[in-house]
Amino acid sequence: MPSKIFVNLPVKDLAKSKEFFIKLGYTFDAQFTDDKNACLVINEYIYAMLLNEEFFKNFTKRDITDPRTANECMLAISLDSREAVDQMLEKAIAAGANEYKKPDDHGFMYERDFEDLDGHIWSMFWMDASKMQK
Repeated sequence: MPSKIFVNLPVKDLAKSKEFFIKLGYTFDAQFTDDKNACLVINEYIYAMLLNEEFFKNFTKRDITDPRTANECMLAISLDSREAVDQMLEKAIAAGANEYKKPDDHGFMYERDFEDLDGHIWSMFWMDASKMQK
């Protein structure tokens, strides 16, 4: 069985974060979602646990970084086409995200990034593996 990944992200307003990702077409696993956290299903192997900041503090002794002022991580998700990348960015902007930087187009790879409601950076990319140099 392949490993699954659960990325844990602190959020300021769990309800608004859930609404944002639903507008992007994602769903939540109700079994792992309550008033303190929500399990965002990216695919069958990748999940993002959105935890309100107070609940997130139970899992770390460190300060919670403000992703608008310090880079904690960047999340990258592959999509099936360039068009899907553009569509996802359009959905994110319509749902309240900010475009983080201009698109990167390397021919074999195309990437667009947005900053979610809490400032987390999400990179949506498409890659044509047949055109990559080996």
